[in-house]
Amino acid sequence: MTFAIRTAATRIDIRTHRLVLGAAAAAVLAAAGVVYVHLDAVPEDSAGSRPRVTAADLLNVAEQQIGITENAAGGGTKFHSWYMSSPRVQETIARDGGSVAGYANAPWCDMFVSWVGAQVGLRPTVGWDAYTVTHAQWFKANKRWGVQAEPGAVVFFDWKGDQSVYGIDHVGFVKRDNGDGTITTIEGNTGNGKVEQRVRPKSQVVGYGYPRYAS
Repeated sequence: MTFAIRTAATRIDIRTHRLVLGAAAAAVLAAAGVVYVHLDAVPEDSAGSRPRVTAADLLNVAEQQIGITENAAGGGTKFHSWYMSSPRVQETIARDGGSVAGYANAPWCDMFVSWVGAQVGLRPTVGWDAYTVTHAQWFKANKRWGVQAEPGAVVFFDWKGDQSVYGIDHVGFVKRDNGDGTITTIEGNTGNGKVEQRVRPKSQVVGYGYPRYAS
């Protein structure tokens, strides 16, 4: 089935169930201070100038998290805690259903990516989500999507090697293109339940989202 989110400017479909945010629901979220900023066009930054953060700056913060491990239930990281306390969690609950508590032990690769972006002040162009499919579609909707592995790009994987956004299983950051058909990445929620640096084949990549960095 298809799940639809509508704003004044954007419509995004993902596989789950159909939900259209009506005027009444929007009013409730607005009263709670929740705004669907994630689906808006990507701004230059809050001041209207070019970002001052480089890809190296972001990757440095991501690398500092290497070794962080989830608990026995698959959660309990600071990335979970941050997401659960952010305004974005109410948006994703409105979209996907569930509860804040449901994120405590949820898969956290996208929470990690979102947390890193927020820490370096690039949340508007890194995006924030807990669902990889929607995050990838956001990059596409904002015309920040492509097939070139660039340092600092957000990389989306499908372990089956399909090219459909709907098949995305995992997300991380590109550290470098190794020039041999592989990329070096920094990822949260790896198969070992940690933040790790990995080498991945490009054949498993669906595409890349490109945050705006200082040149």
